[in-house]
Amino acid sequence: MISYRLSDSIPFPLTMNDDMTAEFSTDAQQLLDFIDQSPSPWHAGRSIAARLLAAGFRRLEEGEVWRLEPGDRAFVVRGDSSVVAFIMGGGTLAETGFRIIGAHTDSPGLRVKPRGAHAEGSMLRLGVEVYGGPILATFADRDLSLAGRVGVRTEAGVDIRLVDFPDALVRLPNLAIHMNREVNKDGLKFNKQTELPLLLAVADEVPAEDRLRALLSERAGCDPKDVLSWELSVFDTQPGAFWGPQREFIADGQLDNLASCHAGLSALLQVSHAEAVAVAAFFDHEEIGSESHKGADGALLPDVLERIALALGLDRTGYKRALARSFLVSADMAHAYQPNFPQSYEPQHKVFVNAGPVVKTNACGRYATDAEAAARIIRLCERAEVPYQLYVHRTDLGCGSTIGPMTAARLGIPAADIGNPMWAMHSVRESAGVRDHTHMIRLLRCFFSTGA
Repeated sequence: MISYRLSDSIPFPLTMNDDMTAEFSTDAQQLLDFIDQSPSPWHAGRSIAARLLAAGFRRLEEGEVWRLEPGDRAFVVRGDSSVVAFIMGGGTLAETGFRIIGAHTDSPGLRVKPRGAHAEGSMLRLGVEVYGGPILATFADRDLSLAGRVGVRTEAGVDIRLVDFPDALVRLPNLAIHMNREVNKDGLKFNKQTELPLLLAVADEVPAEDRLRALLSERAGCDPKDVLSWELSVFDTQPGAFWGPQREFIADGQLDNLASCHAGLSALLQVSHAEAVAVAAFFDHEEIGSESHKGADGALLPDVLERIALALGLDRTGYKRALARSFLVSADMAHAYQPNFPQSYEPQHKVFVNAGPVVKTNACGRYATDAEAAARIIRLCERAEVPYQLYVHRTDLGCGSTIGPMTAARLGIPAADIGNPMWAMHSVRESAGVRDHTHMIRLLRCFFSTGA
């Protein structure tokens, strides 16, 4: 048991036995491994599916008939990067409903253009588009590479294959301070069209696009002429790491929001029995609005939930009764207090790394949490013996949002927005607390097991 004291309204751990220290470190290391194995949202989908299969879950295809029974464990993949997994409950669905955790597999960054390879001077460059809202300056002078999926021509039609380049492949070199004298005063800025292309190689007589196709075909195991299309994310090849004098912090790319995906997946895999149907939904495209066939504002989750109800023989009234008894937890990372920038935080709602999961609220509905939902999450934290914190964004700054409000609206069910505190959200290299990840897993596991 962790004991706590209050200092400036912050719960700090005072004592911790060796078993708990080992659990924190193990969970954090597994998170870092998961992220490092998932350099793109499509790889994240594959990583999630592999863990589900290893745990005895059955993959369902949307074009087939589903036959489900109490206790069944199954999942659906749409577009390689969105996954909905579930465990059938022991209760009557119309009476117990669904317990849903939602998170997202995508992260802000850079994406290679369809005809991005081009020569400029003596260098071969890759043109990129900005995906979501990354901190562009953090991509400079990093060991970057590419990962994604490739459309390949085959005798049977088209095959989609995942590719990645584990070693540093491309780079965005900074301009020397001798040519940018005001950079330390004005900040590092890039023109998105002209200054973000990544350096790949020295140009030669081989056409630029042929060079890129050759690289992709080698990883995809096909002839270059059979490479038809690609979606490629830029990622930082530096592995995740612990830091701090007691290894109490972690750093990696894509903590927002693969940390929530890993916590939700870990919680689901630890469920031995539940009365309600336990659902973990991992969506792509959150960072660009979620409006797609596999995004949270699309039909994926409603489709899966309705298919579950139909497979159990429920009519439309029974399905609506199940939704009326359901609850959604939207798990997305939260803004931890950074003492170098106190002016950026709401003074009475600072949240701190390693002080527990955060309940997020916003009066304008940017987060889905209302008073009832907040109370339910706080009660769950008490049951799980997990510390919690309350976050409100500074009133004179625009507040971000999550999949919570749109998913709750689409399904017509109550929801809470929660997340673990982190630093440098949307940087190519983010940081968070080791203890918080274990606390989030415990909270989500309690949600699946006991409801909210």
